[in-house]
Amino acid sequence: MQKRVVITGLGIISPVGTGLEQFWSSMTGGVSGIKAVTRFDLEKFSTKIAGEVVNFDPSVYIEKRDARRMDRFTQFAVAATGMAIKDAALDLEGENRDRVGVILGSGIGGIETLEEQAGVLSRRGPGRVSPIFVPMMIANMGAAQIAINYRLRGPNLTCVTACASSTNAVGDAFKLLQSGKADVIITGGAEAPITPLAMAGFCSMKAMSTRNEEPERASRPFDSGRDGFVVGEGAAILVLETLEHAVNRGAWIYAEVAGYASTCDAYHITAPDPEGHGAANSMKQALADAEMEPGAVDYINAHATSTSLGDKAEVTAVKKIFGKYAYKLAISSTKSMTGHLLGAAGGLEAIASVLAISRGVIPPTINYEEPDPECDLDFVPNVARKVGVNVALSNSFGFGGHNATLIFKRCN
Repeated sequence: MQKRVVITGLGIISPVGTGLEQFWSSMTGGVSGIKAVTRFDLEKFSTKIAGEVVNFDPSVYIEKRDARRMDRFTQFAVAATGMAIKDAALDLEGENRDRVGVILGSGIGGIETLEEQAGVLSRRGPGRVSPIFVPMMIANMGAAQIAINYRLRGPNLTCVTACASSTNAVGDAFKLLQSGKADVIITGGAEAPITPLAMAGFCSMKAMSTRNEEPERASRPFDSGRDGFVVGEGAAILVLETLEHAVNRGAWIYAEVAGYASTCDAYHITAPDPEGHGAANSMKQALADAEMEPGAVDYINAHATSTSLGDKAEVTAVKKIFGKYAYKLAISSTKSMTGHLLGAAGGLEAIASVLAISRGVIPPTINYEEPDPECDLDFVPNVARKVGVNVALSNSFGFGGHNATLIFKRCN
């Protein structure tokens, strides 16, 4: 018999706040975290804005010596994990650490370290490249450093599926726990892609918004004036455990993980399937995994990045699965506030979905001013909505056609 899986701890570092309460206050208050980039000069870049994590001091969470040996994305991951473990009141001293795992998602990994060390190689030669360049850069190091820091010897892996990475990570953690192969898994995602090379690449793709004069209004999913996504950074970590384990230790439960699915468009390296077949199939399979009918879903946290093709394709997919009921669903894109955290986006949006259930508030889609006739559903425009949510569905779609869907429900 499959085990039930619940969420007992949440940790967040995001463009709209560090820590759960600041994050949720911003989410429900419709606060944008998009501003002009401060970490380097973007004078020659077409896009000069992003969702930066400001005033982050890794030494608050990590020993300085250890922090210096971590890329920024790993620092985010370890710091947010500490918050999530504390929030879960998880006493690791009393746990069998062979049965506590870490499954993380990151779309890019240590690109800041890669850029820095490429510069060292160019300026000073191969003998001056850091001996820890590779272990700082590789994408699995967020999960590895969490395990090392907390001596967690259970399953440990990293999902790299572009912008679906941390949704796949949470889903894989769910399935491992459901099968009884672990008691607790630290999961979610981390990303730190606000670097010159990454920004230049996205600018060259003409994928990002160039609304530089009004950054807070740049990310506008489903709005007819949307002109591209806004990149963001941070980490979102969830503590998942079997219901049996959570009950035995008297843990407070946010929600239950009910379903998960992952599919591929098999269509294009960057563009979504305009008919939304892969995305629709992901939602369909997740509902089947949860043994739910479409009408059971109260809220969808949409992937919706504020791109013309992507938002429209997701709406098409939702209509395929939900039919007329799609018009009764509350749907919002929290990327309107945080920007797009790439491989960490799914983790952040999983937290938003779980909090919508546990706190009875749906965060809005801000900057929704001019409806797009091809995106004609209820996007919870501009103002949070206080309403009971029993079931929430969260979508993530990534370059390469990767699709992933999670379903959460109130734990009874």
